[in-house]
Amino acid sequence: MRLAVLDIGSNSIHLLVVDAHVGAPPLPASSHKEILKLAEYLQEDGSISSYGVERLVQFCHDAMEIAEDQGAEQILAFATSAIREAPNGDATIDRIHNETGLKLNVLTGQDEARVTFLAVRRWLGWSAGNILLLDIGGGSLEIAAGRDEYPDAAVSVPLGAGRMHSDFLPDDLPSVDQVHALRRHARHLIGRIAGDINRVGPFDKVVGSSKTFRTLARLAGAAPSGEGIYVPRKLARKDLSTIVDTLAARTPSERTLLPGVSESRAGQILAGAIVAEAAFTIFDIKSMRISPWALREGIIMRKLDLLDSAEESTGTAGVHISHVGLRTPAGF
Repeated sequence: MRLAVLDIGSNSIHLLVVDAHVGAPPLPASSHKEILKLAEYLQEDGSISSYGVERLVQFCHDAMEIAEDQGAEQILAFATSAIREAPNGDATIDRIHNETGLKLNVLTGQDEARVTFLAVRRWLGWSAGNILLLDIGGGSLEIAAGRDEYPDAAVSVPLGAGRMHSDFLPDDLPSVDQVHALRRHARHLIGRIAGDINRVGPFDKVVGSSKTFRTLARLAGAAPSGEGIYVPRKLARKDLSTIVDTLAARTPSERTLLPGVSESRAGQILAGAIVAEAAFTIFDIKSMRISPWALREGIIMRKLDLLDSAEESTGTAGVHISHVGLRTPAGF
């Protein structure tokens, strides 16, 4: 079946249309992305400004049309920390539904970690053993660990790259004190939950997902995205201190000259590097593998699992799935 996944994150909004079948990897059909940076539209009380809401509604409307044009049978729409934590988040979700017909599901931080872990497990397989997963988003850091398809421990920490950039590194050239303050803050928050994660260890493989980790790996010499998702990519602890120093010595515009650093993430990538460095230190990580699959792929896997389970329970396994209207709430 053809599915559309709409991901409303703290930094960007991404519509991914895929051909998905039980027992097979999702095959991308089309992709539409807009850098919204919701954090820049937050008011003093944390609510999304009226202009930010307008842009969200318009993108969701456009996404519905694109998904329909691409022949998607269903759209799986979800939002993460930016909307989850906004005082007017529920009102924004209601407005999106009333004006576009789109049912937007808001994931908890723990759900983000669990579903992303599912995607990573499916990508790496059972031979990966006990996995420690780290995912740095715009608003939060998700950490999960376990041996099964879903993790034995999953937590979400408010250490997203966009959030930390705004809170600790607002200047184009941050001071040494600003960098140290963020480093202390990140280690403190990660240290508070480390015991919940470490009790699942020891870990056979450490994995990073998200654009932040892919960018850091690229800065460390990993292959560019153009070489495809099957090229192994890694990020080593020994490279992170150099990456932090390199980024801290450059303005955002100068960082775009570095390999893999896009203009939209040039400001927040330093904060992401400092958070990553803190996680590597707290968990004593020597090296991590980068997974090309993350939350969106996990949402697709979860949906296919639910469809497969429903078909088996009704004795319709293998029967063609009938068309489901885009304006019918998809659920997970």
